[in-house]
Amino acid sequence: MARRGFFAELNHQAQQAERRRRQQVAAAMRAQAAAQREMERARVSFERAAAAAERASAAERAEAQRVAARMHVEARTAEAAAMNADLVQLYEDIDNLLASTLDVDDFVDLESLKVTSVEHPPFDPGPLGTPVPPMPPLVYPPQPVYQEPVAPKGLFGGGRRKHEEAVAQARAAHEATHRTWHEHCGRMHAAHTAEFERRRQAEHDRVARLGAAEESYREQCRQREAEAEAHNQRIAQFINELSFDVESAIQDYVGVVLANSVYPDGFPVGYEHRFDIGTRELTLEAVVPAPGRVPVVKEYRYVKAADEITHTALPVKQQKDRYAGAVWQVAVRTLHEVFEADRAGKIRSVALTVSTRTIAPATGLPEVVPLVIVAADRDTFTTFDLANVVPHATLVHLGAALSKSPFDLAPADSSVGVRVRGR
Repeated sequence: MARRGFFAELNHQAQQAERRRRQQVAAAMRAQAAAQREMERARVSFERAAAAAERASAAERAEAQRVAARMHVEARTAEAAAMNADLVQLYEDIDNLLASTLDVDDFVDLESLKVTSVEHPPFDPGPLGTPVPPMPPLVYPPQPVYQEPVAPKGLFGGGRRKHEEAVAQARAAHEATHRTWHEHCGRMHAAHTAEFERRRQAEHDRVARLGAAEESYREQCRQREAEAEAHNQRIAQFINELSFDVESAIQDYVGVVLANSVYPDGFPVGYEHRFDIGTRELTLEAVVPAPGRVPVVKEYRYVKAADEITHTALPVKQQKDRYAGAVWQVAVRTLHEVFEADRAGKIRSVALTVSTRTIAPATGLPEVVPLVIVAADRDTFTTFDLANVVPHATLVHLGAALSKSPFDLAPADSSVGVRVRGR
């Protein structure tokens, strides 16, 4: 099976991870809500005061400007408070990298990744769903009626002749009017017939296009069904390969598990891994951000005189302690997530390196700095109560090679060897 294509279809895992991320963000937002509301209130007050200052008379303008200035200070102060709330939440997340995963079951139920029902959007015919309006009945104008001129009394002499002339003129006028009416009706009939034919053809074309659109919709539905079926077959194949200890399947499952591991935005972690079925050992590298990429701000403060928000840096010792603590936690957390997710016990041991990428100051070239090199076997590690451990002590207990100062990018000394348990 094409693994890259397969993992592209497992974006459901990314959605799960995103939901977990949103839960963390929601908790952070609750912590920041008060500061944000205060900042917004101060901003609105400032805008109102500024507007009032524009409308005020000269006598009132000075007071309005003082109020606007006070509101501006309150708004910037609230902005700094909101930034501090963000900072507190970020540091809390980094300081609890291990604790945040202990309540999460890292096992991935592959059966749950199957598509149980395919949702199809309703068919929307658009304008094709509206029939062409039928032709209204053709109504001709009334036919002209001939009216004989009234004969005068006493049709003698010139009177008879004049009456006959009037009749002749009336008949001629009626015949002309009738011809005009008849021609008009002919044109009406021709126009009605043409319009009827046009509408008939338009309706015929509409029905044909509607049928084509419906068939296209049905084809799209069939395609979605086929894709779901193919997806489920690939999942079933994946599950089957995993049950029969296919090396690539176990490696891919670990990839799914690691992709679900959600870290704070301020401390992203990436992974590279390889599984060896012969030794049943997972060789894994967790890549943490370099120290320079981790926030080091202690506090934000609004300086009224300069009308700017400044910050103070954390003491160097706090920076070093937090970074080292995060590195130790990443190592223990990664081992925990792999072993917990592997319920079937296919992975007996993990050889883990926690490293970071940097630029070597001596050469200016990219450099990989190992900060933790540790190996752990399942039987030993899964007996630990991680809710009560000190990560650094856990790594020492496992015989890990540890950097003496991760913040200073001192590489872990692997020359003394790393105790590999479970072999």
